[in-house]
Amino acid sequence: MRILIVEDEEKLAETLKRGLEKEGYAVDYLMDGEAGQRRIETNYKDYDLIILDLMLPKRNGFEVCKNVRQADIVTPILILTARDAVEDKVYALDEGADDYLVKPFSFQELLARIRALLRRPEQVLPVELNIKDLNLNSSTRRVTRLNREIPLTLKEFGLLEYLMRHPNQVLTREQILDHLWDFAFDSFSNVVDVHIKNLRKKVDGEYNEKLLETIRGVGYRIKG
Repeated sequence: MRILIVEDEEKLAETLKRGLEKEGYAVDYLMDGEAGQRRIETNYKDYDLIILDLMLPKRNGFEVCKNVRQADIVTPILILTARDAVEDKVYALDEGADDYLVKPFSFQELLARIRALLRRPEQVLPVELNIKDLNLNSSTRRVTRLNREIPLTLKEFGLLEYLMRHPNQVLTREQILDHLWDFAFDSFSNVVDVHIKNLRKKVDGEYNEKLLETIRGVGYRIKG
């Protein structure tokens, strides 16, 4: 899952980025409202969640939230702010925010709020995915094949989940990079190929039927 943080306290933004990346999320951050709104409007399909401060330079979070919703962008928005007045909470939620967390906050609570928001569209994003004898549970982060557990790194898990949510669809290296790594990542890196190779060893290695396919010159897919 990929998250965009719009927060003008750079130290906090960097701390959040590091902490969320340790939990397996890909994270970008921007430090003013105008840049944040522009990124959301042009790249909203790349993000699963937006963490938005209210007191931002150039354009405040209320305006960003309102403008994004008026553009029919439905990506979940979590407000993260020092403003704790009830009127601010009500106003932000009325402008289209999905949740509101006041600073200072517990990182564990933030993670719980994020998980709750990402679970909401269950009809679109089921928790459990099955392709033939391969099973993935995005809640427990457990992967099995023929009921045998397959240990995966966070990035391998994210990559497999992305493939399994798009069975029989060829995903390009660029799409995979956009979904699992942040904007600053070198698009010419072979990191995707390395992760696919490692994932194939674990998922397909000793099994007769191979599920992961390389489409030469295009990308990768998983056979549904």
